[in-house]
Amino acid sequence: MATAWLIYLARITGETELQLGWTPASDESQAGCKAVEVLIASVVPMEIAIDLAHDFEEVRKVVAAEFARLTEHGSFARDLIARSPTLRGVEALRSHHPWPIGITITTGSCSVAGDLKTSHRAGLALCGDLLTFEVCALDGSFRWHFDASRLAPKQIDRMAQNLQTLLHGVMADAGQPVGRIDILPADERTYLLEQLNRTAAPYPSERCIHELFEAQVRQAPEAEAVVCEDERLSYGELNARANRLAHHLIALGVRPDQPVAICLERSLAMVVGVLAILKAGGAYLPLDPAYPSARLRQIVDDAEPQLLLADAGGRAALGAEALADVSVVDLDTASAAWAERSPSDPEPRTLGLTSRHLAYVIYTSGSTGTPKGVEMSHGSLVNSLSSSPGVGARKRRTLQFATLNFDVSSQELFICWKDGGLLVLVREETRRDFSDLLEFVKGKAIERLFLPFVALNHFAEVWGAQQVLLPSLSEIYTAGEQLQATPLLRAFFEAHPKARLINQYGSTEVNIIAEHRLAADPSCWPQLPPIGRPIANTRVYLLDSHGAPVPFGAVGELY
Repeated sequence: MATAWLIYLARITGETELQLGWTPASDESQAGCKAVEVLIASVVPMEIAIDLAHDFEEVRKVVAAEFARLTEHGSFARDLIARSPTLRGVEALRSHHPWPIGITITTGSCSVAGDLKTSHRAGLALCGDLLTFEVCALDGSFRWHFDASRLAPKQIDRMAQNLQTLLHGVMADAGQPVGRIDILPADERTYLLEQLNRTAAPYPSERCIHELFEAQVRQAPEAEAVVCEDERLSYGELNARANRLAHHLIALGVRPDQPVAICLERSLAMVVGVLAILKAGGAYLPLDPAYPSARLRQIVDDAEPQLLLADAGGRAALGAEALADVSVVDLDTASAAWAERSPSDPEPRTLGLTSRHLAYVIYTSGSTGTPKGVEMSHGSLVNSLSSSPGVGARKRRTLQFATLNFDVSSQELFICWKDGGLLVLVREETRRDFSDLLEFVKGKAIERLFLPFVALNHFAEVWGAQQVLLPSLSEIYTAGEQLQATPLLRAFFEAHPKARLINQYGSTEVNIIAEHRLAADPSCWPQLPPIGRPIANTRVYLLDSHGAPVPFGAVGELY
């Protein structure tokens, strides 16, 4: 039974080098330890390697050998640490119960022999601060002891069911590798694979992303759509500008799925350019003017766009060599060649454009190797924008913070426009200075922010120093890095009770796939908030190294 428990631990944690607290098998030896508790440690550190490629008998022999070794040595003198300089730095040896997980071997039966029921005895820590597995060496019965403030009885029940399933798997085929033994009961498998993934929901699956914007144009053409410093455009004005440029791009040969590069400073021309490329049927390929010329040239060489929308800053960033390979549409010219083009919406079906065609091609940072282009379809973006519970509640003033080469920028633009909100562009200098950004958010009465965790935490730090209240703020979306509920972040949201924090998850390759809206009370937040459930029309699987689903709460790879 102890072997099965250790295999189970390795399976759910993903760790094959286990470190636990251990107490010896003999009740008499435990009593002896109590008599000299001041001198002798009652809990011994246990380190054991579980090879998941071995069968159960091979692992059992390793476990038995380790138990025999520990039993032979029994315990150690408490002052051994003080007498041994090499042990003084071992944090786990400096306290009485340093191990979160422990295993206790007893000679008294824990329950009726062969019974796999659990006994919940909260508050009895034993050798594991969080959880101790007590097993009888004589009959294999076992009992759980756990910290009820951190583990619920239903979690223990679930572990017991997993353990029982593992044992049944061993009895059915003792020769199979322990890493491949099924540990999921049928009901848990159904819950994880089917019930959690029942996400089917209606959405405008045949529409392109820019058509969501055009719907708002028809509803409220006079409403403000975008502002950059003193320049403002209504929905109708922005649509007309984008349409004229789109018709020009169509005349230049832009077709569905064709990448069209865009390298512009943050400006109204930038958002006009994005909309125009989409309306023309192309996929916008963002090039950040702040990137080194060599990096931009690498992207251009790989994506091979035939057309580039640029301003003076973009042309300077790219350099003459990169510009020689593409046709450039100059967006800061005083007399635009498309000024007399039609202001009407290009008809997607006439262009052969559908929701299955590409909306953008964004190149990753290349932190794990060579940067690669990630293609995203209109349909995927429309689904993710239609899925968020926060979307559609009311029109919100949204800060356009991210650069176009980060996928969250598409959320900023189109969540805002889908709901008829006002997109507020911020200049690069203000965007980089969070003290100025804080004042900007207050002065512009920003209601919705999209900030990666590092930026969000820094924003909270600057707020903590300046104590500037943001009465209009109602939503902050964060993604890109693991969210941590830092003290400063909690303090920020306590000072802004109207604001809600939404944690989103999704890589650049798949866009947003999960979302979790944190509680209104920051004191209820866990230190590491969850990423939430799959969004609508999305299926998520957590699998082990062999592609099998892992139990609820276990470590696995997300697919």
